[in-house]
Formats: sequence, C-alpha cells, structure tokens
Amino acid sequence: MAYVNTLFNRNFLEYASYVIKDRAIPHLDDGLKPVQRRILHSLLEIDDGKFHKVANVVGHSMKYHPHGDASIYEALVVLANKDIFIDKQGNFGNIFTGDSASASRYIECRIDPIAREILWRPELTEYMDSYDGRNREPVVFPAKIPLVIILGAEGIAVGMSTRILPHNFREVIEALQAHLRGEHIQLFPDFPTAGLMDVSEYADGQGKVLVRAHLDTSDEKRIVIREVPYGTTTESLIASIETAAKRGKIKIAQINDYTSEHVEIEIKLPRGVYTQDVVDGLFAFTDCEQSISVNLLVIDRDKPRLMTVTEVIAHHAGRVVELLKRELEHERAHLMERLHMRTLERIFVEERIYKRIEEEKTQDGVQTAVRTGFEPFKKELIRPITDEDIERLLKIPIRRISLYDIQKNREEVAQIRERLEEIAVHLKNLTAYALGFLDDVLEKHGARFPRHTRITGFERVDVREAAVRDRTLMHDGENGYLGTELGAAGRSAPGVHELEPVSPYDRVLVIDGTGTYRVIDVPEKLFVGTGMLYAGLADKTALAERVFTVVYRNATGEAYIKRCTIEQYILGKEYSLVPEGATPLLLTTREDMVVRLRYKKKPRMQKLEDDFVVSDYLVKGARAAGVRLSPKEISSAKLLANRANTGRKQK
Repeated sequence: MAYVNTLFNRNFLEYASYVIKDRAIPHLDDGLKPVQRRILHSLLEIDDGKFHKVANVVGHSMKYHPHGDASIYEALVVLANKDIFIDKQGNFGNIFTGDSASASRYIECRIDPIAREILWRPELTEYMDSYDGRNREPVVFPAKIPLVIILGAEGIAVGMSTRILPHNFREVIEALQAHLRGEHIQLFPDFPTAGLMDVSEYADGQGKVLVRAHLDTSDEKRIVIREVPYGTTTESLIASIETAAKRGKIKIAQINDYTSEHVEIEIKLPRGVYTQDVVDGLFAFTDCEQSISVNLLVIDRDKPRLMTVTEVIAHHAGRVVELLKRELEHERAHLMERLHMRTLERIFVEERIYKRIEEEKTQDGVQTAVRTGFEPFKKELIRPITDEDIERLLKIPIRRISLYDIQKNREEVAQIRERLEEIAVHLKNLTAYALGFLDDVLEKHGARFPRHTRITGFERVDVREAAVRDRTLMHDGENGYLGTELGAAGRSAPGVHELEPVSPYDRVLVIDGTGTYRVIDVPEKLFVGTGMLYAGLADKTALAERVFTVVYRNATGEAYIKRCTIEQYILGKEYSLVPEGATPLLLTTREDMVVRLRYKKKPRMQKLEDDFVVSDYLVKGARAAGVRLSPKEISSAKLLANRANTGRKQK
C-alpha cells in the first residue's frame, strides 16, 4: 500500500506540473501557451509569403504538439482572431456572434510580418527537443514586448487558474517606454468587442472590472445594442434578454438581431414602456453587464507566479534592453567575422599569397605556405588566422581572383566599420536604443491597434432596485400564512389582506406574535402564525427610517414601551424585540398614535386607564430595553390616533 501511495503521489505531482507548465498557463517572457508557441513556430518555419491551408499548418504543428489536431486547430483560430501575429483568409468565425470558424481545409493563414520583428530571432532562441525527439522547438520566443498582457489568456490547471485580460498594443508599448524613462503609466484592459468598462476595482491586474454593452437610447421606444461586453456574444446576450423578459424582470415587445460586421441588436418596447424604464433592468438581469475577475498568473522561471500589470511591464522593460543588447552583440560578432574575411581576401589577392601554393605537393605544405604568407600582415588582421580561414581562402575560384575588385572590397569594409561604430554607440546607450526601437514599432504598427473599449465609471445596478414589483405580498390572518401565492382563492379569500407589491428579489421583515423578528426572502407561502404583528419590505434605506413602537407586558404584568429601528440583521436569523418572558401587546410604525392602557381593577383604585403619546419616547437600538409606562398591572392596551399635541418631553 505504501508503494501504491508513493507511486500515486509522484505521478499526480508530475501530471499537475505538466498541466500547469506545459498546457494551461502562459509564459511571462513571450505570453504564449505551448500550443500557441508551436503554431507560430510552424508558421515561421513554412513561411514563404503565401497563404497556407490551416489544415497544412495544423499538420506541420503536430511535429511539435503531442495532443492531436483538434486542440491545434482551435488554438490557431483563437490566436488568429486576436489579429496580431496571424494574417487570415476565409471564415475564422465571428467574435461578436459566436459563430464558429470553417473547417481547417477551407481557411488559410500566414505569419504576419510583425512576428518576425518582435518574436523571430533563431540565433537568440533557446531550443529543446520535441516530444518525440525528432525535431527542435523553442523553449520561449525572445519577445521584445509584454505579449502576456496584450494577448490575454485564460486557463485552468490543477489547483490554480489564470485569467489575464487583453490590453491595447499601443498603450502597452507606451507604458514600456514610460518605464524605461523612469515614469509610470497606468494600464487598463481593452477588448475587441468594445463596450464600456469601469476600472475602479482593477487593482493593477489583480482585481476585477465591470463591463457593459453600449446601448443607444436616443429613441425612447427603441433600444439598440451596438457593442457587447467582453465574454459575451450577440447570441448569448439575446438569450439572456429573452429569459429575463419571460420571467417578468423586464418588459420588451420584440428583439431583432441585425449583426453582420458590426453589432446591432434592436429591442422594441411595448406600449406604455420607455427606454428609461428598461435600461436598469437590462444591466441588472441580463448579460448587458458583466463583472470580470482577473488573476494574472504566469509561468516565470519554470514556476507559476502571481503578478501585477506593473510588475509585467517592469520585467519586460529590462528584457527588451537585454534582448536588444544580445542582438547588437550578435550582429557585432557577425560583422567582425565578415571584416576578418574581407581583410584576409584582400591580402590574399593583393599580396599574391595564392602564388605560394603552386609548387607545394602536399596539403600540409599548402597550409604552411598560406600561413607563412600572412606573417608580415599580422597587425592588419582582426584575429589570428585559423585552418578554417585558410580552407575558405583556398576555395576561392581562380576566376574570382582574376576579377577581384579591390575598390569594392574597401567600400564593403568601410560600411562594416561604420556599422560597428554605430553598434558601439548603441551598446553604450542601450536605453535610448530600446526607446528608438519601440518608437519604430509604434510608427509601423501602432495605427493597427486603436482602443476599442471606453473607460468610464458607473455603479453596478442593484437587482432589487431594478426588479419590477409585479407581485403582491398577502397575509392570511385566519390561517396564519404569509406570501405571494396563498391558494386559488387569492385576494378574495376570507381573512386575506394585501400588504404591498414585491419582487422575487425583495426581502421581508416579519415580526410574529411572540416579538421574534427575522428577515427572509419573499415567500410564496410561509406559516407565520395567527398573531403576526408586522410584515413589510426589509429595504435597508426604508428600515433605517422606519421606527417600530412595541408595547409589551413583563412577567409581573407591568407595561413597557420600546421604540427602535431595525438596521442590522443576518438573513434568516431570529432576533427578539422584547425581553425574555415578556408578551407583546401591540406594535405600530406610526408616530401620531396614543397608547391607552387599561388597568386591572383593585380596591380603592380610582383611575382605571391612562394615555401615553408614542412620540414622547426616545428611539433606541433594537437591543435596548423598554421604558416602563406604569407600575400598575394592566389588563389591556390599544392604539388611538393622537388628536392633540401634548408637548411633553421625550423619556
């Protein structure tokens, strides 16, 4: 058993690590999941400037991806619809309507030139063996911009998940430049479906955003949805509106979808209903408003890491400088090698060193003759001559030697030296060079990426406030039931009283005959007892302004009055309005009332009743004790309208 447990634990950990690192979570450095990286690598490998059948691209990617063609095709379509690295041709679906793409054999794609500028540097890329060992694939691309927040990502792994919202290409690069200059720019998401967005709780990529559809309400009898929130489609949005209408949450007459290249959903309103009556309901009960939580989890140095947008920008600001430095150093090494070879060729031809090999009989003799010929010119060489250099010189055809153009060689050497000087300057001013590189990217491609989503501020609509109160709360005093559905007889049944209109989202405060109160959801039919004292909406604003006056009798028969508000409660929890052992006699929410107490008749008692003005007593908390009205034992209490202002001070 111990062996089985050990085996299971080890295999599970390996599986979990694989899913986290190699399937679900994007890498910080290039912003790609493995399947996306393999697709782009395949497109770069087969790129000839022409479109390729997606089926062929999928087949080529299978050399690197072990999970089958379906996952590659789906990932390619999603990546292509981000409109950054893949140039597409054919039906790739519609991000507005949710329509799926055509089969892979009918659509075509090719790599966009921007990918070569930002991603493709084989000389700087670390490669590893593919799953079957037959090919080599990139570990990560040397991306010069933070693609992880430009592309966005969603993924569920074992025990963790990521949700990164896409940001605007131009704004991200401007933020990168600002960081290189020692400044800071706040970044907020930008969605291809446009819409409106409240970023007050974005928390630098670790909070949430509130997104809304753009509603055209210029016509008071017609609403047109022209932009949908991120994460929804016209199909799901229409379905949510129809569902809300069927449940009576909003009132609409007709809904039509005219979406093609742009979103256009028309909602016609019934007679007597206007746009201002429906807008809040659309935001409260349909997908016209969405709250999107963010979890910026990435793979960094082979481990999952939770980051903020600012941290991602800071990481890539250092990374772009490092990558450009490596590019310059690689180019410098390449130019130095070219300069060395051009110098060798010039000396080899000008000084007729090639003549020295005519009388040599062996390979060693030829090598020695050439090496000896270069001895007087050591100071002109970039580095010591090697056997490989000699082999290259010996492979120069006689025809080329005879037509050798010394002037052309000197011009090429001058160009190489000029470029080497430029590289030296750039290496001394890497930050300025990086800023210039990013300026070039913006100049070439920035116009392709305008902001779509408008940033604004709005409060989330409370569903209780937006709900239509189209039901009536009723109380059956004879049978002790409370609710909106009290049987077939309904309002006409004996003892049934209508209390007030409610919606399914309201809450009700119920005070029963024992003085126990609780707040509950609107019931359809609930037994509350025949002695119920009060039932009404538990709206927090209304409750804060509503004063409850209860008169109760304690265990010795004395009468007390208590005036209070009920503001704090836990849904469904029972509380007591009167002390333990006390019996409520009456309850009112009116201020203009008088409590008349009638006392039990005893010998020599002359006054058998007293009146007490309700407004004379202070309003306290729900847990406060009452004020004694009289030390006499009472027999009954009743409420009367206060017809005169006594002017007495509050007690």
